[in-house]
Amino acid sequence: MPTTRRQLLFTGSASALALAAVFSHRQAPAAAGGSEVFEFTLTDAQWRAKLTPQQYAVLRQESTERPGSSPLNKEHRPGTFACAGCALPLFSSSTKFDSGTGWPSFWKPLDKAVATRTDRTFGMARTEVHCRRCGGHLGHVFNDGPQPTGLRYCMNGLSLQFTPGAA
Repeated sequence: MPTTRRQLLFTGSASALALAAVFSHRQAPAAAGGSEVFEFTLTDAQWRAKLTPQQYAVLRQESTERPGSSPLNKEHRPGTFACAGCALPLFSSSTKFDSGTGWPSFWKPLDKAVATRTDRTFGMARTEVHCRRCGGHLGHVFNDGPQPTGLRYCMNGLSLQFTPGAA
């Protein structure tokens, strides 16, 4: 039976709604503004003044940028990727790799740079990664990365700032 125009429109609309739910803004996470205490803190108004609206959505509300949208995907110079919220160095460029996912990916963070917790949104358990100093949401870590760690730290480019130099 051929696909009707109505079926195509319905399927497209349902897919768009599902994607919108995945990439929509969520409530401020505990890591970014709840009960946890971090070394670097700002009021909500200060965060909004410091960050672009897109950075605020990612770092403070656990939103996700569109895949392939970050200029940091194409950043291959030696240097350091730091938190866009508090400038804490997070990843060395020597651990960056092209995961093919559309987000900057790393196989290892710098020592004592990030913290993790379980993220149970969207009906699954994932490991959320946040800046250990300010609590800003960075992305998630998965067990499908390259050696030597086998990990893939899939980070939002909006949550990072790059400084060229020794990696």
